Amino acid sequence: MSAHDPTPAPEPPPTDSPEQQRADARLLIPATAGWLTAALLLGRPPLVGALATALALLAAATLALLIRRPTRTALSRRLATHAPTGWTTIGSLTVASGLALAATLHTAALHEGPVRDLAANNTSATVRLKITSDPSLRQSTTRRPPYVVVRATIEQIHSRPGPNPTGTTSTRVRTPVLVIGTAKWQHVRYGQHIDATGRLEPAEGGAEVAAMLSTRSPPRTVDDPPWWLRAAERVRAGLRDAVSDEPEDVRGLLPALVMGDVSGVSADLDADFRTTGLTHLSAVSGTNLTLLLAFVLPLARLIGVRARGLTVVGLLTVVVFVVLARPQPSVLRAAAMGLIALAAMTGGPGQRRAVRSLSVAVIALLLLDTSLARTPGFALSVLATAGIILLGPGWGNALSRWLPSWLADAIACPLAAQLACTPIVAWLSGEVSLVAVAANLLAGPTVGPATILGFIAAGVALVSSELAQVVGWAAGWPARWIILVAREGADLPGAANAWPATVAGIAVLTLLCLALVLGLHRILARPIAMILAVVMLAVVVLRPVGSLGWPPDDWLFVACDVGQGDGLVLRAGDRTAVVVDTGPDPAAMDRCLKDLNVQHIPVVVLSHFHADHVGGLAGVLSGRQVDEIEVTPYFSPRAEYDRVVALAAMHGVAVRTVTFHERRAAGQVSWTTLWPARVPSLPAPGTSSATPTDEGSPENNASIAMMAVVGGLRILLTGDLEPESQRAVLATGADLKADVLKVPHHGSAQQDPNFIAAANARLAIISAGRNNDYGHPAPRTLDLLSHTTTQTATTNLSGPLTITNTNNHLALTTRPPPNNDLTR
Repeated sequence: MSAHDPTPAPEPPPTDSPEQQRADARLLIPATAGWLTAALLLGRPPLVGALATALALLAAATLALLIRRPTRTALSRRLATHAPTGWTTIGSLTVASGLALAATLHTAALHEGPVRDLAANNTSATVRLKITSDPSLRQSTTRRPPYVVVRATIEQIHSRPGPNPTGTTSTRVRTPVLVIGTAKWQHVRYGQHIDATGRLEPAEGGAEVAAMLSTRSPPRTVDDPPWWLRAAERVRAGLRDAVSDEPEDVRGLLPALVMGDVSGVSADLDADFRTTGLTHLSAVSGTNLTLLLAFVLPLARLIGVRARGLTVVGLLTVVVFVVLARPQPSVLRAAAMGLIALAAMTGGPGQRRAVRSLSVAVIALLLLDTSLARTPGFALSVLATAGIILLGPGWGNALSRWLPSWLADAIACPLAAQLACTPIVAWLSGEVSLVAVAANLLAGPTVGPATILGFIAAGVALVSSELAQVVGWAAGWPARWIILVAREGADLPGAANAWPATVAGIAVLTLLCLALVLGLHRILARPIAMILAVVMLAVVVLRPVGSLGWPPDDWLFVACDVGQGDGLVLRAGDRTAVVVDTGPDPAAMDRCLKDLNVQHIPVVVLSHFHADHVGGLAGVLSGRQVDEIEVTPYFSPRAEYDRVVALAAMHGVAVRTVTFHERRAAGQVSWTTLWPARVPSLPAPGTSSATPTDEGSPENNASIAMMAVVGGLRILLTGDLEPESQRAVLATGADLKADVLKVPHHGSAQQDPNFIAAANARLAIISAGRNNDYGHPAPRTLDLLSHTTTQTATTNLSGPLTITNTNNHLALTTRPPPNNDLTR
């Protein structure tokens, strides 16, 4: 352009200054302060919360007055020179006071009305409930039948007012409770009103519900859910029908991906998802909504929707998602986090304001439902979103210096989210996943197609079930890839490594994560450094060095930490072991065998068919060569027996029945079966020959008892034998003298002293769950063992118990259990 051209030169497009591009974190400190305040005050006496509210407000008002009137004192003038910091402090105090008040009101609401007092006295009552969650069928880890857990709100309660009442009182309330009912409760529906009679009991923790309602009577339906929930039920059912012809894992995963319907996700697949850091895909999370919006909004723009119309479409999409996934606190949390993550990933001003939006969302969600302050799901959602918006863009820019931008972002987002969540995950599970980022990177490209096709299948099912099955078939293929990534990733030797879930352990892990946050940017920006880091990680994953020194290299026998149940491992050779019982949880048993690097199992012995001994069989069979399953001849409970047979058939493993006094060997392990005797000597199902002081379960009394020999050690394994069968074993004249005794029935009070004395063991081990409801191990049994000068160790206190016999010196090695293990 010439100097004489009268047309002014166009100004360059405005660019955001570094200050404008920097994330707006002014609300981050107040949100954090409010969150911590709510977490500390939940469950505290209302007077404590009221006092904290008043003190925070008073401090905020005083500080504001000093800043606004800086000429009176030296302190006020100093505060005025640091006004931004001062106003941040005032904001933090104000938010803390608001959430302190919210926590106080929440606690007061739980105490309001008669429910809590009635629960303290274990009072029976008739109530009218509103169902506020989907029912969850749980398998009992004892001989008790399956039971159902469901959340509800008591809206009316009829109770007897005193110990010798002449009538009942009726009170209208609005009190949240946890209902524990029989299997008949699995058919109650979200939003229904139900009449029920049961016993009110105190709630553990007490932050989310006021009491537990235990009922053996069937639910009495008062009405159906509202029309919009019934419509959502039809859509959810349509998706399940659309994928009904797919493999079991696909049938379970697609409804979970699309709308958080986890009812069909198997326990072993869920365990693999936890190991590989893909749990957010098999439950309601912000990912679901983010993917849906990322599909709907561009589609709306393509057909001509603009400006406010896009906002309306987005809001309607959020409403539909919340209704389909159930308007529960976890769904609302996921919706909020999904919107924030989407704003961060779309760039522009939304990215700059993402931290402010996250802070506002945290405060708003805690004001709406203060109980979220103590829930792990809320913490994981917030930290993952914070990692994406605070660390993701910078790490993506560093990687984009030598990688395509799409691949850089695909790596940076899961890496940032995983690193931010690692301390909480380790606190909850006692392990650190080393494959989570890779698994998310591999599964990520197919999550979108599977989710979107699933949504389409659910909608099409309202019109044509045949067409919906075609779409469901198409959605199944990307779902298969996600399942493959989870299965194969979880089977890697070093996929997850145990980490001490203690205060010191988590503090060290947090410091390590902070060090990575500070230094990882430099590594990501340098291709050679990244390649070296990836190679080192691959070596650790493929050839793990062990879990902080556990297990010892010369281990012979391990009682795995499987919770309230038995999971025992006898070393038969290199990467080979005989497994006796599998605990109640596939994930816990699978994790133990991975830590022991067991890949070949010649024989799995199932002492009897209670769920706390056979429930974890799927975890043993997953990714390992299992040659044979040996079982007791007493096929009860029938449902568990049928499940074992079906699992064995699925994996092509033979099932055989043990015979009395048979001798067997596998590698360096040999054993003799001491019980049960011939089948005619066993009681008929439903009968018992127990004395009045015995527990008398025929299933327990039919447990396989065996004397195993490994590495020079004699180990007496006893299942859940009760005193009557213990006396019968003694009567056979078998030599019970052992170096190690696995105490029968998790150390219950019912033990025959002569049986314990005949073993004369140097070490007694007891496998029991922490804080179990059965009082195992019983003080009476511990006292009995102490009188026989037997050293005793228990998994509920010491975690997994490992026995070695180097140079004929029996030694016990323990590892502290996780502080908050979800399998308990």
